[in-house]
This record gives sequence, structure tokens and C-alpha cells, in this order.
Amino acid sequence: MVHIVLYEPEIPQNTGNISRTCAVTGAHLHLIEPLGFELSEKSIRRAGLDYWQYLTVTTYKNWEEFESKNSGEFYFCSTKGQKCHSEAVYPKDKDLYFIFGKESQGLPEPLLEKNYDKCIRIPMRGFVRSLNLSNAVAVVVYEALRQLDYPDLTDEGHLTGRGY
Repeated sequence: MVHIVLYEPEIPQNTGNISRTCAVTGAHLHLIEPLGFELSEKSIRRAGLDYWQYLTVTTYKNWEEFESKNSGEFYFCSTKGQKCHSEAVYPKDKDLYFIFGKESQGLPEPLLEKNYDKCIRIPMRGFVRSLNLSNAVAVVVYEALRQLDYPDLTDEGHLTGRGY
């Protein structure tokens, strides 16, 4: 299973958009506090539209609590990662956790240093700071799902006649 972990997210609209990505892909969303918003805020619900019923969300008081309750392959997503997200080979027999940092600062340096060999990045032009967090999550999730042959996903969504 694919898991998306947001470390201290700050912007409710990003988390709402990420929740929608998780709902349509079947990814489990993990939120590590403190959050820069309340989960009940209208802005986060609006961004997630009516997808909340299809979403699994777990919140944690801190990194230590998250780490103690989860196991699998952890990948730390950062502009400082040495390996491209599409170069990593994601195992099919383990839960995959993609950890993303807060919008303003990314992941803490000690966490990146401790997990240097599991840090991945998305290629981009060097003079631009970074992608929007919700876009970065979508890029990484779909690469992992592609490598896993899109488990439990279908292309039948096109039959609804609705756009992306």
C-alpha cells in the first residue's frame, strides 16, 4: 500500500488537494502535528470536495509517534534528495511511505541526514525553488503506482464524462 505522510503541513488547500489524490489512488494519508489548520476548516474540505468519505487519514502528535506506529519502506521527499524519484525501485511486497515536509521549510535536516540513502527528489530547473506540495505528492505517488502496475486502479473513470 502507498502511504502519504505530511510532516507539519501548513496550508489547508494543499492538504485538501493531497487528500483528493489519496482518495482516488487508495493511498493512506498520515498527518504529523502540529498542523497549520484545523481538519474541520472549510478550506481543506472544499479542496477535497466530496472525496472525504473515500479517504483514510491518521494524525500523530509528532514524528516519534508516527515512526513507532508504522513500518515499511520510508522515502523522504526533498529538493535535497540525491536520487530521482523515478530512479528508486519501489518494492511491491512492502508498504511504501512517502514523507513530505512542511511547505515553508521542507523536512528537518536531521531527519534527512539520518535517512540520506532514502531521500528522493523530483527533477526541476535549478533556479526555481520547488513544486507546489500537492503537485509533488501527485508526481511521486503516480510514479510509485506505475512501478507497482497501478494496483486496484482502473481507467474506467473516463466513463463518467467528467474532466480531471
